[in-house]
Amino acid sequence: MLSPTTLARSSLEEMLESLRLRDNSDRPKDLPPALPSRPPSRARIRSGRWSAQPNFNTDSNSESGGEGQRKENELRVKRNTFWNKKRRKDVNVNSPYNVVAVEGIEGEERMEEKGILEGSDNIGYFIEKKLRVWCRQSNGVWVSGTIHSTSGEESFVSLANGNSKAGPILIAVNPFKDVQINGKDIVTTYKQKATDKPHVFAIAENAYNEMMNDGVNQSLMISGESGAGKTETAKFAVQYLAALGGGNVGIDCQILQTSCILEAFGNSKTSMNDNSSRFGKFIEIHFTAAGKICGSKIRTFLLEKSRVVQLAAGERSYHIFYQLCAGAPQALRERLNLKMAKEYNYLAQSDCLVINGVDDAQRFLKFMETLDIFQISKGEQDQAFAMLAAVLWLGNISFHAIDYENHVEASNDEALINAAQMIGCESHELKEALSARRIQTEEGNIVEKFTMSQAIDTRDALAKFIYASLFDWLVEQINNLLEVGKQHTGWSISILDIYGFESFKKNSFEQFCINYANERLQQHFNRHVFKLEQEEYELDGIDGVKVDFADNQECLDLFEKKPIGLLSLLDEDLHSPDANDATLANKLKQNLNGMACFKGDKGRVFGVQHFAGEVLYNTNDFLKKNQDSLNPELIELLSSCNGQLPQLFAIKMLNQTLEPATSLDSPNQSVSAKFKGKLFKLMQQLEKTKPHFICCIKPNRKQLPGMYEEDLVSQQLRCSGVLEAVRMSRSGYPTRMTHQEFADRYGFLLLETNESPDPLSISVAVLKQFNILPGMYQIGYTKLYLRIGLIGVLEDRRKQVLQTGKYTDEANKGSAFASQLHDGQLTAIIGLQSAIRGCLVRKHFSNSHKLITLRSKRKLVRENSEANDIPNEQSSAMAELQRRVVDAEASLGQKQQENATLQEQLQQYEAKMKKMEEQLQQSEAKMKKTEEQLQQSEAKMKKTEEMLRKQTAPLQASLAAAKKSEGSATAEVGGRENGVSSLVKEFEQQKQSFEDDINKTTQPASNMNSYEELRKLKCRFRAWKKDYKVRLKETTAIVRKHRHQDSDKTRKKWWPNRGKVLQNCGKSPS
Repeated sequence: MLSPTTLARSSLEEMLESLRLRDNSDRPKDLPPALPSRPPSRARIRSGRWSAQPNFNTDSNSESGGEGQRKENELRVKRNTFWNKKRRKDVNVNSPYNVVAVEGIEGEERMEEKGILEGSDNIGYFIEKKLRVWCRQSNGVWVSGTIHSTSGEESFVSLANGNSKAGPILIAVNPFKDVQINGKDIVTTYKQKATDKPHVFAIAENAYNEMMNDGVNQSLMISGESGAGKTETAKFAVQYLAALGGGNVGIDCQILQTSCILEAFGNSKTSMNDNSSRFGKFIEIHFTAAGKICGSKIRTFLLEKSRVVQLAAGERSYHIFYQLCAGAPQALRERLNLKMAKEYNYLAQSDCLVINGVDDAQRFLKFMETLDIFQISKGEQDQAFAMLAAVLWLGNISFHAIDYENHVEASNDEALINAAQMIGCESHELKEALSARRIQTEEGNIVEKFTMSQAIDTRDALAKFIYASLFDWLVEQINNLLEVGKQHTGWSISILDIYGFESFKKNSFEQFCINYANERLQQHFNRHVFKLEQEEYELDGIDGVKVDFADNQECLDLFEKKPIGLLSLLDEDLHSPDANDATLANKLKQNLNGMACFKGDKGRVFGVQHFAGEVLYNTNDFLKKNQDSLNPELIELLSSCNGQLPQLFAIKMLNQTLEPATSLDSPNQSVSAKFKGKLFKLMQQLEKTKPHFICCIKPNRKQLPGMYEEDLVSQQLRCSGVLEAVRMSRSGYPTRMTHQEFADRYGFLLLETNESPDPLSISVAVLKQFNILPGMYQIGYTKLYLRIGLIGVLEDRRKQVLQTGKYTDEANKGSAFASQLHDGQLTAIIGLQSAIRGCLVRKHFSNSHKLITLRSKRKLVRENSEANDIPNEQSSAMAELQRRVVDAEASLGQKQQENATLQEQLQQYEAKMKKMEEQLQQSEAKMKKTEEQLQQSEAKMKKTEEMLRKQTAPLQASLAAAKKSEGSATAEVGGRENGVSSLVKEFEQQKQSFEDDINKTTQPASNMNSYEELRKLKCRFRAWKKDYKVRLKETTAIVRKHRHQDSDKTRKKWWPNRGKVLQNCGKSPS
């Protein structure tokens, strides 16, 4: 049974059909042409909608047809009719594509009343459905377009064009080696359009041409997983655009040099890539009306700050730290108290300090040159390097316990002193800021001591803040130099190079944000390549073209949905005092287990089904990283420092605290909320540009050249949407031309001219003439859609006709053409042909008469030449002399050329001789330097020999003492004398042995390794000396022990006699 809505709709369609038939029977000439009837096709004309179009003006000078206004008034219907009854759809208020946020149903209804549906219901329906309308230009030509907005009785219409909504997709494979396909000669080849092979330069060339021709901003979207080569591809694109728009005060060279600074501070070695971008960048290159670069601007996203303080095994921190430690000049090393990279805890924790094939010292010299190019003063450079050194020294600060409650304070060691010196504060101030914090209460400030974990977190937070602020400061300096000039026209080409999809064994908060950004970018790809492509088919009346692709909207809803989404629940736990990483994981599982893309796992692990596959995340440190707060004591410390940069960083942070809580720069905003806001702004800006997609492919996981892993490559092609795009191209209609363009290009191929002059009829007649099957093309309202390969057949036929200039059946065409002429026209043509034939006969007769006259003249000339043989001989002799003169001049010129060549060779030989002399001088200088080093080595060996002899002096003294002890011993210690004698003999033997070894080592004929041998001899001597001292002490102790025993015996013998003497002395005299 039909519903009332269905009955009303049917009645309305019947009314519109009757109006259309009446209009077609009596249509004024100033109305737009009706859509011509098309052959049977899957594309259908939407009944009733196209006849109910009001008279739209494209500009203020357009005429308004009264008939069109009458029909519009006739077709007005009341509100709440069929066209005004739209299906309610779930509006995603978090979508970046909504320019005006819609909050709830009430907001939507309010917007309808004030904007879209104000005035005519027909206009509102056309705007909402993006239907095409006919409008007349000032020159009287009717064209189709789409209504964008209305103002009173006027409507603003965007005219149709033949451009596709999305350009081609370039597949760029990382070769993992240097290939010569991006040099200056290749740039010149593409600039001169000498080749059309797929290349990054070709995509950049296409974007540049479309910007200059159409005045539309362009964007290059570079996608791919980590290690696929996105950074290098972006540099190649910038290189080509700089070559196209160069010549403006060297700004093109400065744009090329930005990558050196950004890679040093924002790239690092990971387990998947030796030069992985740990931040996202969006480069806008602006152009003048003449196509010259007039400025640039760089925006960055989500620098991975945790990499400064925490590294996984086998990975490195940011390149600049290792470059500074390896390549800093001696004066800078002394100012910064700089050590090697292995001495710093932040860098040594991963046991990975170098990258194979990369010279960090050489990279640092290039980095210094780039800073000079961007006019960063020496003072500012020194302050920047001091900030880097401060970060390294902060990582070496240790803490020790001060009470039984596990409270700690920073140790007064070298790290604390150097860190304070680099920042520009006193060491005790930094110590207090890292060891405690002040809490304001009603009674006053209370000092709360930190535990070990709190102190370490505070130290790491300060290091991350300093590094991130320094990175932002450098980007700001670059933007100030590349600021857009006054010649800016609003045209720009943007290049997006952002981190690729990541999936590691352990995925944390950084991978969570990175993969969320990739989900949003993948939807942008789907939106342009699939959704807008499908929408174009539908709007132009092409039905039946459907391509199934993996839409990731469900995954985006999992992240963005409010109030129950990953980001919302994550921010909600920041305001809960009892929340921790474990409760966060349980909360996510309780609220999101019912969603298709979410998977709860054991413990603190949860999974998300991304477009590229499932990723398991661990909630450890999620809350801490999402909050990323800095203690007020540290901000106060930085603001009171002597250095300019720390003060600048602190002032910027204090200014952000004054921002509203909803501002993206407010510190009250979580990291995920800030990142989401910046990502939405990026997507809105990308929507205003025409995209060109470059998909980078990583051929293998081992990063080796010439190796392809089929499963890895196919997975990347599938996840990036390339396979679906190829399937759409094969199943759809990739070649599209407007009816007018097709008729103008191929209409002259028609053998029959009885077709109506409208472009659509001509296009259909051409297709029928060449027996094109109906399934090979589709006819839309404004365009003709062709399958792959069909346009090549028509182009071949067109070239053939243009080259031959005639048809094989030209006679049949002439007879058919003649049958359509009137009698008067035919008589005039016959008379014209007779006149032309008479003219040709007369011309032929004149040519024959001239030929006879010429032959007679030649006969007379021949007779005269026989009578004048002698003068001819003289003339021949003169000709011979002239020929010889010419030969002589040619020979002379050749000799002069050979002489010039010999002179050039001589100059080259002289240059080579000079170069050899310079090399000889350099060799002599190296020899002198080697001799000086040898002399220094001899001096060191002599010094070492004297030191060894001095060290033997105490041993000789000890030996003499032992001999003396031996001489005073009695016969009862005869056995011990043998021990002392053996020690004496051993000493003499070792002394002689060491002296012989020293003499051999210090001889002039010894090799260059004598210093190393002397060092080994010194180590052997020290070992023997240590052992000999131990045995000598033992022997000396034994001798002393027996000496005491002998003295005791003597004392015992004397003691009784002493008693008798005392008794005698005590008697009184008689």
